[in-house]
Amino acid sequence: MLLRVRVTLPDRPGTLGQVARTLGVSGADIVQVVVLERLGGRAVDDFTVVWPGAARVERLLAGLAAIPGVRVDGVWQAIGAPTTTGQDAELLAQIAANPADGVATLVDAVPGLLAADWAVAAVVPVDWASRAGGTAATVGQASWRAPQPPRLPEITPLRARALTGADGNHFAVAPFGRAGLVLVVARDHTEPLTAAGFHATEVDRLAQLVRASAVILGDRLDLVGPPPVTSHT
Repeated sequence: MLLRVRVTLPDRPGTLGQVARTLGVSGADIVQVVVLERLGGRAVDDFTVVWPGAARVERLLAGLAAIPGVRVDGVWQAIGAPTTTGQDAELLAQIAANPADGVATLVDAVPGLLAADWAVAAVVPVDWASRAGGTAATVGQASWRAPQPPRLPEITPLRARALTGADGNHFAVAPFGRAGLVLVVARDHTEPLTAAGFHATEVDRLAQLVRASAVILGDRLDLVGPPPVTSHT
């Protein structure tokens, strides 16, 4: 299976090589490395690795923990092949080619781009700011892996940001800028693997995709709403 391994490590020569060697000795085959951040002598890197299903992840974690200055921020299962920013442009081209299904295309594609589990386009009520008990968003479009009903955090249509729910699930949210529509992407908290929260660079990437999609789709965003309730008699 594919795993995403996020580590914070000293930004000095040799440390990245130690991490790579440890991954290899533990049985992981590295297929991609993405540098998320370099600041103050520290770096945050995402490794996408092929991991033998029968192997115990504890061996990997123990090996990484033994490297001085290295901290494991999360290990979780990734969906599909590693992604690059070039795929963002391809996704936007697909949305532009078929705008009638644009929101559904975006919602289905984003989890794979951000190593997440599922996504929804949520509709925040226009009177959200006056609701004392929180924002009750409804689901306008959900990806195929989304739980039913999706467990949404309290969201507002103001700005892109990362959230962590009380149950340990991680979210990234980005508003479309109209119709109270917000894209919500989730990484579920599961055992024994523990996903990392969404990094600022991932939130920025999501926000850019949402802004570009909003420009492409325009008034079509006003048509997104909760599915009709079907009564059974």
